[in-house]
Amino acid sequence: MSEVGEVTWEARERVVVALTGGPEGDTLVRRAARIAARNQDADLLAVHVTPADADAPGLARLRALVESLGGSYHHVVGEDVPRALIDFARGVNATQLVLGASRRGRFAQIMSRGVGVTIIALSGSIDVHMVTHEEASRGRPGWSHGRTALTPGRRVAGWVMAVAGIPALTAVLLPARGDLAPSSEMLLLLFAVVGVALTGGMWPALTAAVGASLLLNLFYTPPVGLLAIADPENILALVVFVLVAVAVSVIVDIAARRTREAARATAEAELLSTLAGHVLRGEAAVSSLLARMRETFGLTSVTLLERRAEPSPDDLAEPERWRIVATSGGLPATCPAAADTVVVIDEQLVLTARGRPSAAADRRVLEAFATEAAVALRHERLAREAERARPLAAADRMRTALLAAVSHDLRTPLASAKAAVDSLAEPGIVWSGQDRAELLGAARQSLAKLERLVVNLLDMSRLQAGVLGVDLQPTSLADVLPGAVDDLDRSRDRVESAVGAELPEVLADPALLERVLANLMANAVRYSPPGEKVLVTASRHAAQVEVRVADRGPGIPREAYEQVFLPFQRFGDRDNHAGVGLGLALSRGLAEAMGGTLMPDRTPGGGLTMILTLSVAS
Repeated sequence: MSEVGEVTWEARERVVVALTGGPEGDTLVRRAARIAARNQDADLLAVHVTPADADAPGLARLRALVESLGGSYHHVVGEDVPRALIDFARGVNATQLVLGASRRGRFAQIMSRGVGVTIIALSGSIDVHMVTHEEASRGRPGWSHGRTALTPGRRVAGWVMAVAGIPALTAVLLPARGDLAPSSEMLLLLFAVVGVALTGGMWPALTAAVGASLLLNLFYTPPVGLLAIADPENILALVVFVLVAVAVSVIVDIAARRTREAARATAEAELLSTLAGHVLRGEAAVSSLLARMRETFGLTSVTLLERRAEPSPDDLAEPERWRIVATSGGLPATCPAAADTVVVIDEQLVLTARGRPSAAADRRVLEAFATEAAVALRHERLAREAERARPLAAADRMRTALLAAVSHDLRTPLASAKAAVDSLAEPGIVWSGQDRAELLGAARQSLAKLERLVVNLLDMSRLQAGVLGVDLQPTSLADVLPGAVDDLDRSRDRVESAVGAELPEVLADPALLERVLANLMANAVRYSPPGEKVLVTASRHAAQVEVRVADRGPGIPREAYEQVFLPFQRFGDRDNHAGVGLGLALSRGLAEAMGGTLMPDRTPGGGLTMILTLSVAS
């Protein structure tokens, strides 16, 4: 891998061929394809630069040729063709650039160095191939080298000032011709020409300078009324006049170009900064990024495409071989060939845009958007995979905890019951009636504990699977509570109940409500000090009834309230050998299945209070 700026690229050859739409295009494309073929896995990219959003007539055929050779076609907008080509080549991390020899005539080549020579000077580390062809030097221009950096409005205003303003100023100065010195009149016209240069740039200023010099010669320079100059000093003054106008216009044009470049650089930096913040804030959803890109560049639609199968040379124009991953805006491009701008991310992903061809200077930002969209897509897919794997991981953790906990909780009652039964079945021992009763009682108690554990496990499994049957009906707490207390066996005397018969009925499943109350009281008894009773109270609050089970145990900190509801874990455990820890987890699950809630709170004076809230039966 190699890095350019902040963008990471694949270290592979990328050959860019520049097309003008002329008859030499076939030669250039095939030569570039041969260069790419000599480098394994090299990418072929064809680009056409125009100063406006329009294709040359012959480019449709060349585009089809490029795509048939396994390349991609790109159309970019740029006023300065050499710089636009270099910006595009650097934007796609090109290693080689193929150009056609100039089609300009010899005189034009002498007057200016042309696109090819300028590109070679700007290319830097990019290898430039200048390919000769039959159309070379036949005098038919392909590209214009560059245009002024001024806006069209300023150029129009400059031409208006040059064509109408200079003659108007001359007409105004004519009545004062005898009162003003020729030098003053020349300075006033020079001031007007400088104004034209500041407004419209070189060509309006040059026209104004030539026109003003002719008007000065005609009306103010002896012999007046003739286009002739008697004094050689006046010739020098007129030449200086024109040179000043040209110099000022050139400076204005350069300043305007630098201003535009600085504004673009500032806008690009702000955009990349916004994009980086967008990612750091975790807002890098693919749809959000595509919408931001569409708004930023004024596009009709932006679409992220993914190949359905392995790449092939002719699949760029086949919609059935592409799948739309995400899109923003209007009608999406269903394949790269249907888009105005194509950014190849990798062999499977392509970012396409419709609305207008992209400017060459925007290419690097488009590449950044495309790269971030691909990263966001991968993150979304990984997040979905993680989301699908989370229940499996939770189930795996639960199975692990269950095996660790149940290995003790099942073994203890089984061992006790087995020991009692084996003792009773021993043929050589005669047991007294009292001993037999004690052994049978131990076996019965162990088996009852084992039954409760198995029932809890089954109910917890049903709850997590969402298949637990619940029969909601009006239920009286006074009727359910005694049965729950009886389930505590020997610990029933440690529970004190203060639930009045005047409480309204609640909407609950009687059997499940009894299970919940029994679990809450058993948990409270387990953690209460010897001699301290567990207090059960109930009260109505509007359309709900609260049942409070309070103990005088050590309590738990507020930040650990939710931890006590985790299955197979008791608060403060270092391992699970103290029991499975299903009571509170199962109780909350059963309460929620009945439409209620179960929340912990502090007992005044110390301890923990579990608050069961159920709806009043209407």
